[in-house]
Amino acid sequence: MQGTMEAAVRRLGTLFYLVEPNATTFQHAEEVPNYINEALPVFTVFMVLEVVMRWLLGERETISDVVSGLSSGILFESVRVLMSGTVLVGYEWLYQYRIFDLPWNSLYTWLITFVLVDFWTYWIHRANHEINIIWAVHQIHHLSENYNLSTGLRLSIFQKTINFNCYYPMALLGIPFPSLLAHNSLNLVYQFWLHTTVIGKLGPLEYVIGTPSFHRVHHGANNWCLDKNYASVLAVWDFLFGTYEMERDDTEIVYGLTQQPQTHNALYHQVYYFGEVFRKARSMSTWKDSLKAVFYGPGWTPGSPRLGDPAKFPVITAPRPKYDPKIPQWQLLYATSHMVVTLLIQQVLLNRFSGASWVSLLMFGGFIFYSLGVVTAMLDGSWWAGPAEVVRCTVYIFNARSSLATHISALDTVLILCYTFSAIIWTCHSLVHRYSLLKTDKLH
Repeated sequence: MQGTMEAAVRRLGTLFYLVEPNATTFQHAEEVPNYINEALPVFTVFMVLEVVMRWLLGERETISDVVSGLSSGILFESVRVLMSGTVLVGYEWLYQYRIFDLPWNSLYTWLITFVLVDFWTYWIHRANHEINIIWAVHQIHHLSENYNLSTGLRLSIFQKTINFNCYYPMALLGIPFPSLLAHNSLNLVYQFWLHTTVIGKLGPLEYVIGTPSFHRVHHGANNWCLDKNYASVLAVWDFLFGTYEMERDDTEIVYGLTQQPQTHNALYHQVYYFGEVFRKARSMSTWKDSLKAVFYGPGWTPGSPRLGDPAKFPVITAPRPKYDPKIPQWQLLYATSHMVVTLLIQQVLLNRFSGASWVSLLMFGGFIFYSLGVVTAMLDGSWWAGPAEVVRCTVYIFNARSSLATHISALDTVLILCYTFSAIIWTCHSLVHRYSLLKTDKLH
């Protein structure tokens, strides 16, 4: 019992970067815990508490938005694990040519890595906002029009590949890879609690560390919020580099993008802005401007500064109508429950990662992607989601006959029954829907 309590306290501590250096120092990369996966139970508890608190305060969450955000988190974590080995080789190769030789088990190595990772994270985050093609990766994190803890889980499947590789220069500074890996994970976990409106301003701490109030400004679509407050743990970087902005008591923040895509589809969110970048580049009259459209800020236009002319940005003020298509409650419940089932399958993928073949991993990953694409399309009321769901459920049923998902007999039986029942429901629903379309001779 005492060991369980100690583990719970340790996991809670990682949420706020309150950790012991000795307990978070490792000699080998494989010894570094998966802090993000370990924090998932804590995340879940806090998300439930937040929903309850907002309900008591008279606020209502948009469930579709939460499901869409959690689906993006599941996609991110699946790809993050699959790509976990790709960053090691290059970093270790550069580490051979390090300028300094920092001992892996030294306290000052821990402190130097903490500061450098936070500093580097500031600039990587800033680049995510100031370079249009990288903004295409990061914009998904700013999509939610409801600012809540699930917003912190909205992450791009390309983020690990793009962002982590930017830490490679730290190898030349002599930062051991296990130290970088631990601090990078703890830094990311810390950012979870910043995504809430339940916690107000925290007095003098607003000038020292990243807080919910500090980060709310960063997520605002209001003109005065744009390109502000990039820091994660230490707020000092925004003061030093001129990007700090205090939350205003007299102005309501509008969350989301300045031009909000009207969909909850988690797969579309991951990739749609790449098309926007391509179209913008093609619309330019010169190659020079086409390159600027890709590598300058998202708000750049010909003749304007690198980050664009603020006078030409859309003026966003509250209240702004939120995207919330009305779908039957049973479909919302269905989409939510199958998002949870997909999370269960993803956890199976994580547990089997070390011993599974790449074919099995890719099949698991493909099914997760397909599942969340279809489930979140239901939140939009997309007409094609029903037939696609029939295909998804049928594929699972046939695959389960030869390859059980969890290898827990009772649970696998429940999953097979769940998918069978789901296939029947959506077959009937699709046929009825198709019949009604033939009668009205129109699609909606």
